[in-house]
Amino acid sequence: MTAPATPDIASGPRKQLRKHETDYTLLGTAHVSKVSADEVRSLIQSGEFDAVAVELCPARHANMVNPDALAKMDLFQVIKQGKAGMVAANLALGSFQQRVAEESGIAPGEEMKAAIEEAKAADLPLMAIDRDVGITLKRVYRSVPWWQRTALVSGLVGSLFSREKVTSEEIEKLKEGDVLESTFSEFAQESEKLYQALIAERDHYMALRLAQENGDSRYKKVLVVVGAGHLKGLEENLAGHLPEDPREQLDILEAVPPASRWPKLLPWIIAALIITGFVIGFNRNTELGMQLVLDWVLINGGLSALGVLIAGAHPLTVVTAFVAAPLTSLNPTIGAGFVAAGAELWLRKPKVADFSRLRQDTASLKGWWKNRVSRTLLVFIFATLGSAAGTYIGGFRIFGLLTGTAG
Repeated sequence: MTAPATPDIASGPRKQLRKHETDYTLLGTAHVSKVSADEVRSLIQSGEFDAVAVELCPARHANMVNPDALAKMDLFQVIKQGKAGMVAANLALGSFQQRVAEESGIAPGEEMKAAIEEAKAADLPLMAIDRDVGITLKRVYRSVPWWQRTALVSGLVGSLFSREKVTSEEIEKLKEGDVLESTFSEFAQESEKLYQALIAERDHYMALRLAQENGDSRYKKVLVVVGAGHLKGLEENLAGHLPEDPREQLDILEAVPPASRWPKLLPWIIAALIITGFVIGFNRNTELGMQLVLDWVLINGGLSALGVLIAGAHPLTVVTAFVAAPLTSLNPTIGAGFVAAGAELWLRKPKVADFSRLRQDTASLKGWWKNRVSRTLLVFIFATLGSAAGTYIGGFRIFGLLTGTAG
C-alpha cells in the first residue's frame, strides 16, 4: 500500500469545493517553502475569505502564538503523569525542525505562521483543525505490534540524531508532508495501519473539524491551508457525507487504543518471581540468600546508575538510582526513572533560561546533555531503561544460582 501521490507543490495546488452554503478553497502547501508562505499571505490579504483553517492542532497553534509557553511547563508533573517520553518525542521532532531551519534558512511550518499572522491582521476567525500531535503519536505507536515499536522509536531517534547536517533528501520530504510524516514515511508505506493513523485518519479528522466549526455555514468562503500531501484526502472526506454532529466520530479518532494487559501485569509477575527466588534462596541457606540479594542490587542498581551516568546526571543522582532501582523494580507502582529524575530536579533545578533555550539546545545531540530540562528527561528515560535491563538480567542470574546453571 502506498501513499497517494503528492501534487506538484511548485504550482501551489488548490482544490475548490462547495459544501452546503460554503465555498472551500483547499490550498496545498510545502512545509519548507517561502513561496508557500508568500502565497498564503497573498490569498488572505486579497480579502476574498471570511475565515481561515490551518493544519495545526490547538497545542501546536498555541506554541506558534506563544513560543515561550515551554517556560511554564511543570517538569515534575510531566514526569509524574508519565508524559516524559511524549515530551521527549515532541522535542526530538522539534529539534529536527530547528536543524532544517538552520540548513535551509526556512523554518518548517512558515506558511502556517503566515496564516496565523495574516488572519489576525485581517480580523478573520482562525480554525486549528488538525488532531493533537500527542494523540497521533500514541495512535501511531499503538497501531503496530509491540515487536515493531522498537523500530519506530529507533527510527525516530536515528533519523534525528545520526547526523548533524540535514540532507537535501530530508528537506525534500518535508515539502510533501510535515515532520511526523517525514519521520515515519518509510514505515507508513509498508504498513496499512500506520498509514491510517498517520495520514488517512488526519484527513478525515480535519474534514470533521471543518464540519464541526462551520456546520451552519456561518462562514461563506473559507481558506484551508494544509500540506500538499493531505490535499486529496481532505477533499475526498470533505466532499463525502459528514454527520450533522461530528463529535462522536471525532471522539473515536481522538481515542487512544487501550494497551495490552500483559505489559501492565508483567512487572508484577516478575517482582513476584524475584521475591519467590529470594525466599527459596534463604530457605536453602543464608549464604545463598545473601548472594541472591547482593547480585540483584549490583545488577539492577548498577545498570540503572550507569544509565543515569550516561545521561550526565549529578553524582548524587547516580547514587540515588543505584539505591532506588533494586527496590522500585520490586514495587511497580513507582519507577527508578521517577525517583532519579526527582533527585536530579532537586539537585539541579532548571532555570528559566533552560526552558527558553530548550528548542535551540535540543537541535543538536550535545544540547540534550547541556540543557537541564532535556537532561532531566534523559535521566528519567535512561534510569528506566537501565532498571528494566537490570530486572531481566538480574532475574536470570537469580534463576541460574537457584538451579546451579549460573557461571
